[in-house]
Amino acid sequence: MEIGKIETTEQFNEVLEKETDFFLLKHSLTCPISASAKNQYVKYNEDSSIPCYILHVQESRPLSDFIAREYGIRHESPQVLFFNSKEPVWNASHGSITERNLKKVTTQ
Repeated sequence: MEIGKIETTEQFNEVLEKETDFFLLKHSLTCPISASAKNQYVKYNEDSSIPCYILHVQESRPLSDFIAREYGIRHESPQVLFFNSKEPVWNASHGSITERNLKKVTTQ
């Protein structure tokens, strides 16, 4: 499944309405740690039926800030959030973003 790119609050709200479960990766285009996390995210996505989305922090900082404020989750980059029924029920950052950890979230 292709990873969808979200750039605006409107797009994010559309995903919230459309998907029951989904992952969202806040990705820095210039950080090597974020690149490593993205590689793990892409690997997870290859075999997953859970929709995966990405937000490029440098291009969509207002959306990243909105999500942090709206849900009370301190912004980090890289950071992945798992949403279930319109609410973030899990999040991780930096080295905790692994294919294995993402799989654990969706098999609990």
